[in-house]
Amino acid sequence: MKIGIIDADLLGRPKHRFPNLACMKISTYHKNNGNEVRLLLSYNEVHEYDKLYISKVFTDTPIDGSLLQLPNVKYGGTGFFFDKAPNLPDYVEHLMPDYSLYNEWIIGKDIKDYTDSSIGFLTRGCFRKCAFCVNKKYDRAFIASPLSEFLDLNRKTISLWDDNFLSHPKWRELLAELVASCKPFQFRQGLDIRLITEEKVELFSKVKYAGDYIFAFDHIDDRELIESKLKIWKSKISKTTKLYVFCGFDRDNKWDLDFWKQDIIDTFLRIKILMGYGCLPYIMRFNRYEESPYRGTYINLARWCNQPSMFKKKSYREFVKANGANSSTNKYFEEVDFVDEEFYDMKYDR
Repeated sequence: MKIGIIDADLLGRPKHRFPNLACMKISTYHKNNGNEVRLLLSYNEVHEYDKLYISKVFTDTPIDGSLLQLPNVKYGGTGFFFDKAPNLPDYVEHLMPDYSLYNEWIIGKDIKDYTDSSIGFLTRGCFRKCAFCVNKKYDRAFIASPLSEFLDLNRKTISLWDDNFLSHPKWRELLAELVASCKPFQFRQGLDIRLITEEKVELFSKVKYAGDYIFAFDHIDDRELIESKLKIWKSKISKTTKLYVFCGFDRDNKWDLDFWKQDIIDTFLRIKILMGYGCLPYIMRFNRYEESPYRGTYINLARWCNQPSMFKKKSYREFVKANGANSSTNKYFEEVDFVDEEFYDMKYDR
């Protein structure tokens, strides 16, 4: 059979830069069964394949709904079903990903996630069940795959997509397995800073880690706990540490002016706290920020914080001025008058 595979995020999101694990496993399954498999780089050839698989991770990735009605199409992923996405069958889930699937697309591109990394989940699931998060399907972390199931010895690093690795009771054994591989590794979806202990910091201080350490600071109410954990973390870890700063999500579901103002203030405050610990904030905006009367400030904060070279050198005010008096950046800056001036002049000093 001729099998077509569509990574909808790759086609629908210009800045998308990581492969789809389900697509790679489906490819392996069909190649093992003697079928011809191709990653489609457009929707123009959808009628030329006996079976067509469409997968997407993000709900806002655009796709023509009529494609999903075609008799040769199967589709899945959190982008279609959010936290109710069906699992791959076990006989597909536990196959080595086909790392060659994206070879045609990556020609001429320097994208290490596609060329250098073995990709997989050692564990799946999370007990937190955050209202905004897709990972509400399970109420605990559980073993998903042995490392050998997705480790390509020819690839330089290991990229782990675990939902909440540190919450699994066997995290020590799993971490030891990663260390024994002798390959640098990174938890790309981050680790849970709230679960950090002296023991964990001691062990992570001795591993080969690929890239920045990533955590999250989702809510200002967690300030005291997160600061206590950052003190432990920074006592032994000198490597760059980044925390996602989630904003634009109203847990009380009001979405009124008071919420938008307080959310902007709380975002600035979290940035200030992270500065104090020598950590980098990365602004993650819930999509309803588009509805905010202060939408421009959310954009400004992301442009400032999410460029470390800019964030490390300039205060927020300096960043705005660098864009020019007639820029949209300056216009957004002038639209907000309720933020304490001290936040505009705070500066990363490391």
